[in-house]
Amino acid sequence: MMETNAKLYGDLSRILVTREEIAEAVAKLGKQITEDYQGKKLMMVGILKGAIVFFADLLREIDLPVMTEFMAVSSYGASTKTSGVVNLVKDITKDITGMDVLVVEDIVDSGMTLSYLKKYLSTRGAASIKIVTLLDKPERRRVDLTADYYCFTIPDEFVVGYGLDYDEKYRNLPDIGVLDPSVYSGE
Repeated sequence: MMETNAKLYGDLSRILVTREEIAEAVAKLGKQITEDYQGKKLMMVGILKGAIVFFADLLREIDLPVMTEFMAVSSYGASTKTSGVVNLVKDITKDITGMDVLVVEDIVDSGMTLSYLKKYLSTRGAASIKIVTLLDKPERRRVDLTADYYCFTIPDEFVVGYGLDYDEKYRNLPDIGVLDPSVYSGE
């Protein structure tokens, strides 16, 4: 555990996925995406802010020419539950016509945000749109959405670390942990 993160680790009830497990899974996923996208025009679209750490690590594991873009959406705010309303905060700026788009997300929870983004991007002329996520939480799904690629399926617990936050904190933890409910029980 990193000394500078000692306080943040104290807010976790347990570590769910270690940094070593993450690194191994991301490397394996990068190899799979490299195989699957041979000869294609790959555009990775990272969803800010939560996916930044996963996006950067995954990008370095893909051995292909890759273009990158970012989008920012909001549906949580300072809450542990989605509001159900997706707000597009930052759109992509590049033309994706004819591109094979891989939307990179930190976690698929209710699925509402990614369902919205997939429909939104499908109107832009992409050759294909697939979803890759670090974490899949199928128990919380509220729409019919399945990630095309994922590293870990997790239980219905509120997790932070490796880019995932609660109220803009904990993104810098290198492991993924379950946030102790006492931290957010005042919601």
